[in-house]
Amino acid sequence: MMKLFDSRFAYTALLWLLFPYVFLHLWWRSRKQPEYLDHIAERFGRYTVNAGKPVIWLHTVSVGETRAAATLVRRLREKYPDHRILLTHTTPTGRVASEQLYGDDVIRVYLPYDYPFAVRRFLDHFKPQVGVLLETEVWFNLIRHCNASHTPLLLLNARLSEKSASKYARLPRLTHEGLHGLYLIAAQTDADAQRLAGLCGRAVSTMGNLKFDIEPPAHMLELGRHLRSLFGSRPIFLAASTREGEEELLLNALQGIADKNVLTVIVPRHPQRFGEVENLIEQHGFRTQRRSADEAISGDTQIVLGDSMGEMFAYYAACDIAFIGGSLLPLGGQNLIEACAVGKPVLIGPHTYNFAQATKLAVSSGAAIQVNDAEELISQLNKLLNDAAHSHSMAQAGLRFVNENQGATMHALRLMDSALRQKA
Repeated sequence: MMKLFDSRFAYTALLWLLFPYVFLHLWWRSRKQPEYLDHIAERFGRYTVNAGKPVIWLHTVSVGETRAAATLVRRLREKYPDHRILLTHTTPTGRVASEQLYGDDVIRVYLPYDYPFAVRRFLDHFKPQVGVLLETEVWFNLIRHCNASHTPLLLLNARLSEKSASKYARLPRLTHEGLHGLYLIAAQTDADAQRLAGLCGRAVSTMGNLKFDIEPPAHMLELGRHLRSLFGSRPIFLAASTREGEEELLLNALQGIADKNVLTVIVPRHPQRFGEVENLIEQHGFRTQRRSADEAISGDTQIVLGDSMGEMFAYYAACDIAFIGGSLLPLGGQNLIEACAVGKPVLIGPHTYNFAQATKLAVSSGAAIQVNDAEELISQLNKLLNDAAHSHSMAQAGLRFVNENQGATMHALRLMDSALRQKA
């Protein structure tokens, strides 16, 4: 027991040592994204919004988790009309995505930093009936104080790469105690479950991936039709959720596109980089227009900069072939499931450890092609543009791939219902 106490004490002491740097971090991030200076009090457990009803709480860190939870949020609202859904975020982009997806149907705030006083304030203010951490969020003081307040806290849709597991393994006592403090853990894949079980020595079930249950919103599909009308009749190649360093690789490789009539749409992952990417496109000599202008794309425009938030489904709906960013460089990749869900052939780079299982399944099912570098990416793009039958078969395989792997939402609902009944 003393060793466990010591590990928690050391963890919290380290947080206090870093306390002055919290404000420096927020200021630094605000230089490119001023929204980091909004709602600072929430990050320390001070809130002005009140639920007025019993609360079901989901922690969706940023954009990916917020969008992945969409079907679960809708089902929770249908099943528990007498409760309010509380979404907590860590990033401003996650908060904006929540506003766009859910409007006033949910409460949204920042999850406080993992200081005991801030966590206690959060729990005392909202008094959640149940809490859910999605994917890889493990906050040790939060878990401890949820236990103290008898708030069941679940880790759902959990994923843990080998790299992350090795990092947690360096703090065995703290990690073991933290994971044991959770009400239950349900992982995306058997491999994730085995890695988590190895760290905590308890049973971890497999529930599948919530991202497969995403349902393309009708208004996004309609917006996709609008975008396609602006883009025109040319073949559309989408580079989705690109990260820093990838645009340079893509822009160099785009010289190798055989069909010079192709219109490329580049959508950077982070909105604070829109200006930077536009300058990079112009430096490479490409004629470009911004999506935000909402104007018809000129026939001599070569690249559209997707400088909008919350429209990724529309971009997928509007394109012919999609490349999923974050994968040309060792950044772990982004979600390829959304592109498959609207029936688009997918190209993805070699670095996909954040979506390893989904990528493996997509490639084996014929829905995606994995490439080694930007040059091979353009080579495969050229082949698909000249082989309509292959492109069509990949699109159909993508639809089947998504349909065959659905069901995680219902699994999550059953687990949350069990926790709520115990709370009652």
